[in-house]
Formats: sequence, structure tokens, C-alpha cells
Amino acid sequence: MRRVAGTSARVLELLGLLQSRVDWTGPELAARLRVTDRTVRNDVARLRELGYPVDAVRGRGGRYRLGAGAKLPPLLLDDEEAVAVTVGLRTVTGVAGFEDSGGRALSKLEHVLPDRLRRQVAAVRDATTSGPVNTDSNVADPEVAPAVLTEIAAAVRDRRGLRAFYREDQRIEIEPYLVVGWQRRWYLVAREPASGTWSPYRVDWLRLRTPGGRPFPPQEPPFDLTEFVVREVARTGWAVHARLVIDAPAEEVLARINPAVGTVESLPDGRSVLVTGGDSLEVVAVWISMLGLEFAVERPAELVDHLAVLRDRYTRAVSASSAAPGRPQPEGGRAANSRG
Repeated sequence: MRRVAGTSARVLELLGLLQSRVDWTGPELAARLRVTDRTVRNDVARLRELGYPVDAVRGRGGRYRLGAGAKLPPLLLDDEEAVAVTVGLRTVTGVAGFEDSGGRALSKLEHVLPDRLRRQVAAVRDATTSGPVNTDSNVADPEVAPAVLTEIAAAVRDRRGLRAFYREDQRIEIEPYLVVGWQRRWYLVAREPASGTWSPYRVDWLRLRTPGGRPFPPQEPPFDLTEFVVREVARTGWAVHARLVIDAPAEEVLARINPAVGTVESLPDGRSVLVTGGDSLEVVAVWISMLGLEFAVERPAELVDHLAVLRDRYTRAVSASSAAPGRPQPEGGRAANSRG
């Protein structure tokens, strides 16, 4: 036990010496530690096993220096914890006021991680981004296993295809490009090599298969990948999808909605089309009313029926309120004109 304790103390002393200046020769370290050159080599190997990146230059006497991650001990995170911290910092870099500080924190994290985890963290960082945030949803967040996100990020980094089951039983083979966090969900933007079709895939609906796909030469996407996810999910990723014609120019509609709500297109007559959706007809109806603009529903027909139910309900409510004895007449008020 005394021998083990002495070895540990000497290894810590060696680490302190390596941190104190740029590089040392083997004989210099041996003299300071009062050991042989062979013991120095063995202690350097122990530091490397602990995750410290000690660089060595072979030759007479040899020279040693600490590489990246040398200023602090390796951060004691397991794989899932490292991915979780990376995802959190990656998300905060998209929040106003935290772009620079979040990026700096992520960079510092990478420098104190052992090399294996540093590669995983770098892959997740480079493969993920976030779209505009809408905090109105009360829907429970789907769970994504950190190991799945890590595997996808590595495939993006290595330009390696993925084979998976999608929505339980659909077999797909895709080329992954970017993971976008949007509406509290993860979406993988990928290309289907057979058809050349680009699509966003819900990561929590992916069940990766082993072995994965083949390496692929990257293709230049014909659009911004994050905007593509926002547009496509607004069109296809909701339980209820709605297309509305708004009696206002696109600029005015965009000024009244959160970009996470959907997409807006201009019409030649000065009006605009809003493509949006939600988890229920009730939610979509509330969002539409908050626009404070005249509109018509192109689809779905079920939304028109639900608005008719609301119209009758509100009409009855107004009649009952007006007839109540001693009830003052309501004054005209302005509806909320923004959403999100």
C-alpha cells in the first residue's frame, strides 16, 4: 500500500511539473523526481491511462509536454453525461445573450475531457443545431437515448450512412447531414440516396440498425437545413396541419408570430398563406384567433367545423352575458396580436 501511495504521489508531482512549463527532458524529470528515466516513462504512461494527453518526442533524453486538456484534470463524466452537457451548451448558444458564453463554455469543456469523450462531444457539437423556440407547447417531451444521438452525430461526422427502422416498421437507409433541435424535439435532416429526396426524421422515431450504412460523398444541400426542418415540420410534423389564407401581407403576419409556429408565403394579391399546425384542433383555433387578422381556412375541413362550434358557443356566451341583469355592456377590446 505504501508503494502504491508513493507511486500516486509521484505521478501527481509529475503532473505538476508538466503543468509548470512547456516541456521537459526525461533526465530533467528524473532528477526532479529522484527516479530513473524508465520510471518517468512508466509514470507518463500512467498519466495517459488516466486521460492526460502527454506528448513525447523520441530521441536522446526525450522530451515531454502536456497537450490539450493539460490545465485541469480530465472531467469525470461518463458517455451519457458528456453528451447531455454538450446538448445543453449547444442549445444555450442559440439563446439571445448566451451565444458567446455558451460557445466558450463548450470549448473549455472539450479541452478538459479525455480524448475519446472529446471526439464524441465534438461530433455532437458539429452535428447539432437548434431552430427557433416556441415555449407554448404542453406536450410531454419525447425521450432520445444519448447513445442514439451520439451514434447519429458520429455518422454525420464520418459521412457514414444510417440504416434504421422509422415509425416502428418502415425500413430506411439514409445519408445524415445535421440534427436540428426544434419544438423540444430532435430532427435529423438526411438524404435518401436512391431518390435524392431530403427529409427531416424524428430522432425519437428512429431505431438504428447494425451494421450501419455505407460511407457516402457529401452533397451540397439546396437549402438551409435548419429552415428546411422548420418548414417541413410545420407542414407535416403536427397532429393537425392547417393552411390559412390571411388578409394581410406576409411581412405583417411574420411580425405577429413566433418563427417556430410555421411558414408564411406571399400571394400576388397582397395577401399571404400561413402553413401551421398543432397537437389538436383546439390549439390551432386559439393560435389563429391570437393573430388578430381576417383569415380563411383552406384546410383541414375539421378545423372549419371546429371554428363553427366556437362561433356558436361564443354567440351564446355574448347573448347570455348581455341579458344578465345589471350587467354593463362590454366595451370593444383588442385581441392579442401575437403568438409566442
